[in-house]
Amino acid sequence: LKPSILCDSGADLLIYGMGEQPLLSLLHLLDKGVRFEALRTVPQTAFLLDDAEALPKNKHWDTFELASHEDCLRSKRAFASNFKYIEQESNKQYARRLTQPIGARLLVINPPFQTMTEQEIDFSFDLPYTRLPHPKYGKRGPIPAYEMIKFSVNMHRGCFGGCSFCTISAHQGKMVASRSKASILKEVDTIANMDDFKGYISDLGGPSGNMYKMKGVDQAICDRCVSPSCIFPTVCYNLDTNHKPMLEIYREAAAHPKVKKAFVSSGIRYDLLVGQSEAEAEANGYDDYVEQLVSHHVSGRLKVAPEHTSDNVLKLMRKPSFKRFHAFKEKFDAICKKRGLVQQLIPYFISSHPGCELEDMANLAAETKALGFELEQVQDFTPTPMTVATVIYYSGYHPYTLKPVRTAKTQPQKREQKRFFFWYKKENHGWIRQVLQQTPVAHLADRLLGPSQTAKPFEIKRKRAGRRRR
Repeated sequence: LKPSILCDSGADLLIYGMGEQPLLSLLHLLDKGVRFEALRTVPQTAFLLDDAEALPKNKHWDTFELASHEDCLRSKRAFASNFKYIEQESNKQYARRLTQPIGARLLVINPPFQTMTEQEIDFSFDLPYTRLPHPKYGKRGPIPAYEMIKFSVNMHRGCFGGCSFCTISAHQGKMVASRSKASILKEVDTIANMDDFKGYISDLGGPSGNMYKMKGVDQAICDRCVSPSCIFPTVCYNLDTNHKPMLEIYREAAAHPKVKKAFVSSGIRYDLLVGQSEAEAEANGYDDYVEQLVSHHVSGRLKVAPEHTSDNVLKLMRKPSFKRFHAFKEKFDAICKKRGLVQQLIPYFISSHPGCELEDMANLAAETKALGFELEQVQDFTPTPMTVATVIYYSGYHPYTLKPVRTAKTQPQKREQKRFFFWYKKENHGWIRQVLQQTPVAHLADRLLGPSQTAKPFEIKRKRAGRRRR
């Protein structure tokens, strides 16, 4: 468990998150002649104070002190407890300043800036970028990551999903900052006029593809909110989930004379599109959005992320019930059938997530098999700093309840969980049946692999042997 990077790096100041606002603020202050040492009240920055130095005054900020680094080294429970406050303050519009003693010094983390306005984010995205990799990569040949995003458009930043294994809100914020339609379409035109453009926009998206322009109906309610998610366990009554602004952009981008197809490759939150009343669906364009998306913007495969099927694991993940996936799949399949489209829904799943047991993985295998999936897009849980799931993985405690949560950590444990993804491979059949016999869900073996063929021949053999003895 390391202290702040400021300790090891020797840096004087750290900018965190998306850096435009603090960087511009620092540069303006320096341009006015403010000494660098005096830059201690710029939002979204962090620094270290020596023992003799006083905490800089700011009448607009309250301050909250976290458990010291030394306390966290002594107690993993103290470390877990810290994270609740770190996450809550990072999600607020008006956060408290955080401090943490580290040895004889004090780490000071100033509150983040407010969510970027449309004008601010447009200014950043409309700068005259070359859209090319840095010249230092010129002799290295094609760069796969660049090829993937070369003709893509980022429509917004931030994510209010609050998934417990994801860091997006930690560095982009919970509140969504959206570009104007004019800025987005200007970028589409720039891409369309690139020399090697073949007519295909690879993505009109964002961290979650369908959160563009979404925010609180009453911002004052959002300003007081400390919830890490606006859509878990249910969609917030104060969240504007109108999908019509996205529909306009999709249609106008696709209508560009040099664009043959404008795809949406970013994963979408299907739980925003199913389960609501007909009136709400009509008012927010849910069905129109799904129809437009599936009919015109899927490049053969649409990515979604249910992540798991078991309710107890999904709760820890802050993800909706798997029933929502069933409902969305029905919509997807119906539209594909109506339009005569041969397209796939590609779900992402995670094994070995905190709280996940072998029984949960068996349930996942059985549920996805029943839907006709032989899974490909899967991942074994990887600890990622600044997430609830990783705090649980490291400490063994949930930071919000401080109750113990078990996590598969060893390589054998993780391999066992991941193996259930591939129930359809013959080399896994005997192992799966043997493992499930020792669990409360032994019946799932037959659902996955069919009735056992070993018991019946064994009984016949015994009967025959008995007749011979007689």
